[in-house]
Amino acid sequence: MALAVGVILGTVVQTQLNLWALQAMGVAVGLDARISATGHDLVSFAPLYLLLFGLSFLISQGAAAVVSRFVGRGLRVPLFGLAGASGLWVALVLVNALAPMPTLIAATRTGGGLLAMLLTAAFAGALFARLTARPATGVSSHASGTLLAFCLAVGLGALPGPTQAQSLSDYTVETLTSGLEHPWSLAFLPGGGALVTERAGRLRMISEEWELGQAPITGVPPVFNDAQAGLFDVLLSPDFENNQLVFLAYSCGTASANHLCVARGQLQAEALTEVVEIFRAKPAKEGSAHYGGRMAWLPDGTLIVTLGDGFDYREQAQNLSSHLGKIVRLNPDGSVPADNPFVGREGALPEIYSYGHRNVQGLVFDSVENVLIAHEHGPRGGDEINIIEPGHNYGWPVITHGIDYTGAMITPFVEREGMEQPLLHWTPSIAPSGMTRYRGELFPDWQGNLLVGALADKSVHRVTLEAGEASDVESLFEAMGERIRDVATGPDGAVYLLTDSADGRILRILP
Repeated sequence: MALAVGVILGTVVQTQLNLWALQAMGVAVGLDARISATGHDLVSFAPLYLLLFGLSFLISQGAAAVVSRFVGRGLRVPLFGLAGASGLWVALVLVNALAPMPTLIAATRTGGGLLAMLLTAAFAGALFARLTARPATGVSSHASGTLLAFCLAVGLGALPGPTQAQSLSDYTVETLTSGLEHPWSLAFLPGGGALVTERAGRLRMISEEWELGQAPITGVPPVFNDAQAGLFDVLLSPDFENNQLVFLAYSCGTASANHLCVARGQLQAEALTEVVEIFRAKPAKEGSAHYGGRMAWLPDGTLIVTLGDGFDYREQAQNLSSHLGKIVRLNPDGSVPADNPFVGREGALPEIYSYGHRNVQGLVFDSVENVLIAHEHGPRGGDEINIIEPGHNYGWPVITHGIDYTGAMITPFVEREGMEQPLLHWTPSIAPSGMTRYRGELFPDWQGNLLVGALADKSVHRVTLEAGEASDVESLFEAMGERIRDVATGPDGAVYLLTDSADGRILRILP
C-alpha cells in the first residue's frame, strides 16, 4: 500500500511540475488538459517509476527496518520517511549517471522539483512505518518478492523487440573508406575527395581515391567531447575554390558550462589556418546533450546554423533571449544580417531565425524550389520535418506528438495558434540524423525526394514532398543494420552514407 501511494503521488507530482513549466511560459493549461495529462502519466509513466522507485523503496525500507531496532520508537516514522527520500535520491543519481540523457525524470531538473519528488518518497516511507507498527499490518517477505518480480516484469516488458531486415538486391553498396571514429559530417571537395568530421574532435582528409589520411587535419579548435558533444558539421564556403574557407560546428567549453560554437579557417594542404570563432551560443549550459550542429548556405550568402535545446533546458526553446532550441542566421564573418526577423526587437537575440526547436540535426536548402528544410529529433515520437520560415515558432515544448523517454507527457497539446505544424512526424521515433534532397540522375524515381538517415531505425527513410505535404514512402538499407549519421548526394549522383560507430565507414550507394 505504501509503495502504491508513493508511485501514484510521485506520478501526479511530476505531471503537475511539467505542466507548471508550461504555465511559466504563459501557456494556459485548463482542467481538462490537466486531468488528461495526469491520467496519461498514471498509465504511461507510472510503470517505469514503479520499477525505479519500487527497487529503491524495498532497499531503503529494509535498511530502515534494521536501523529501527536501535532507535527509539518515536523516531521510527521519521527514520523510514528519511530512508524513502534518500533511496529515491540515490536511485535518481545513479540512473542520471547511466542514462544517455542528463536528467531522466524531467520534473527533477530543478531543485524545487527534485525536493517535491523526494517528499512523495518520504511520505511513502512514513506511511510504511505507520502501517507496519503492528505486526498484523506488516508487509510479508512473500509480498515484497512478488512486488519486486512485478516491477522487473514491467520494466523488461517495455524493451523493444527485433526489427525485420530488408534486401539490398536493388542497390550496389560500396565501402569507400573505413576506420573513422563516429564520423558526423561529409563535405565533398571540388577537385575530388572529401572532408569528414569525427565526433571526438578530428577533421579528416579523404583523398580522390577515398583513402583516409594518416593524420587528422591540424588547426581544429578545441572541442568539448562527451556523450553527444563533439565535432559536428563541416561546410565549405560557397566560394571555396577561391578562398579555401571551411566552417565547423562543434561543442566548446566544459561539462559544467558549454556551448555550440562555429569557427572558420582556411584549408592549406592538411592544416586549418587563420581559425577564428564566429559564433558561440548563449547562455552556457550544463550537460552533454542536444546541440544541433547542422549548417547550410542560403542563396544570399548567409549561413544557417541549427541549435538544440540542451535537453534539460527545453523551455528555453520559447525564450527569444536564449539561443537554445533555435535556428540562427549569420553572415560569413559571424555578424548579424540586418534583415533577420528579430533584429531590433527588445529582449530578443538578433541572430535568431526561427525558434521552438528541440534538436535540429538535419538541414538542407533546396535551390530548385528555394526552400529551407529541417528535421528535428522528438523524444519518444514526434520527430518532425519542417519548412523553415523566418520568425516562425515551431512549437517545442508547448506542442509535440512525442512523450518523454520515461513515458511522461511533456505537454497535452499537439497544436496551438501561432505555432507551426510539421509536414510529417515520426511516432515512434526513428532518431533522424543527416538529410539530403536528391537531385541526382542515377535514381530518377527519387528525384526531389528527401533521404533521411536514421540512428535508432538503422535505415534511410525516403520522403516525398509534393504540394506542401510530406509522405514517408519507404525505408532503405535496413539490411545493413548500421546507424546512419549523414546522408549526402555526391557530385556523381550517387548517395553517400556515414555509419555511426567506432569503426565508421563511408558508403556509396549505386543502382
